[in-house]
Amino acid sequence: MMKLWGTRFSQSQSELLELFNASIDFDKTLYKQDIKGSKAHAKGLFKIGILTKEELDSITAGLERVQKEIEEGKFVFKLSHEDIHMSIETRLTELIGEVGKKLHTARSRNDQVALDFSLYCNEENAYLQNLILELITTLTNLASLHTTTLMPGMTHLQHAQPISFGFHLMAWVASLKKDYLRFKSAKERNDECPLGSAALAGSVYGNDRDFVAKELGYTRASMNAMESVSSRDFALDLSYAIATLMMHISRMAEELILWSSYEFKFVSFSDEYSTGSSIMPQKKNPDVAELLRGKSGRTFGNLMALLTVLKGLPLAYNKDMQEDKEGVFDSVATAKISLLILKASLETLSIHKENMLAMCQKGHLNATDLADFLVKEHAIAFRDAHHIVGRCVLKAESLGLDLSQIDLHELKDLLPKDVDFKVLKKTLDLNSCMERRDTLGGTASSQTLSQIEEIKQWLKQTLNS
Repeated sequence: MMKLWGTRFSQSQSELLELFNASIDFDKTLYKQDIKGSKAHAKGLFKIGILTKEELDSITAGLERVQKEIEEGKFVFKLSHEDIHMSIETRLTELIGEVGKKLHTARSRNDQVALDFSLYCNEENAYLQNLILELITTLTNLASLHTTTLMPGMTHLQHAQPISFGFHLMAWVASLKKDYLRFKSAKERNDECPLGSAALAGSVYGNDRDFVAKELGYTRASMNAMESVSSRDFALDLSYAIATLMMHISRMAEELILWSSYEFKFVSFSDEYSTGSSIMPQKKNPDVAELLRGKSGRTFGNLMALLTVLKGLPLAYNKDMQEDKEGVFDSVATAKISLLILKASLETLSIHKENMLAMCQKGHLNATDLADFLVKEHAIAFRDAHHIVGRCVLKAESLGLDLSQIDLHELKDLLPKDVDFKVLKKTLDLNSCMERRDTLGGTASSQTLSQIEEIKQWLKQTLNS
């Protein structure tokens, strides 16, 4: 069968090239967007007098019939049709006759594929935004139950200062809020319609591009036709937003893996979201978290692959850009399942507060508070106070004790002569250490509650906007 573009050629295309050149195996994912774009384009052609009302109605009905065939599994995709655009156009012409051949007036596959892919990215972006909001809601609700649940805060994966579990969860929320805003800004930045740019230089038919843009739900038509058909910024922005989201999810997953180990035992995954071993009967593995951590890598690779495809291309469209889609499809699918299963596994997570508290009594979490006490109550320079507390830690360790457990009188030779041990004992209480960090963004329960309320108000405004 002759290609739709084949009259210029004197030889048939080789079967090897047909196999190498075709993209239908993956770009058929875009069938809904292609049909949506074709309907709007047909309305635009009617508006400028290329189509009659009867022809417009025939094309619209034919496109709807094609979509129904695809969704019912009756449509036959053929390698010889190369891509989703030619597949749909060919079938449309078979169904409605010669008028189907008018549809490609004032349009190129260059702006057609840019439109389809842009619509796909915008639609998936919006869906992922909603999934992020759902995960934020789950984490915020969990955090509200644990604003006074003590756990060790860590730096370098070493015990540092006492915090609450709720505070730690709100750190995750803060990252996810930035992710949401990153997706939102990407969609807003790329809310422009490329259709009507044609091959690279626009059209001679006087298309009303703003009309078509509004028909498709865009706020504006793109400014420059050459840039429009050459750009995949919308896909890059989505890929970057997904990669950053998955990086944050991977960090959360790493902590969940650590916390679910017997060395920590801060949390336990439900049986519903755990797996076992084929050889070790006792095993209960955190495979959800491990896969979340592992799947982040593919989204990083997909972003780098797309950047690499685009980096050396002269304007305007080049066939290299056929390689822009599969990685994005994969990243979108990965982000979707990751957000869904992380939310589900958190909703069934068991929290072991007693183990968190026990772990707070290791690693001298109140050492900084002792230094701060010496600064505030005895006017000792912080650097000198730091040295004094370092010697106190050595003393405690020589006795096999944590600073939170030691009889403070054991330290009297290292501390100022007039120290009030009753005040000092209250100061070094682990819960007091957590609650005193009451500055904006701190771990005090009042501050964590304030963060929770701020997020709840933001969620309410965002969901109602």
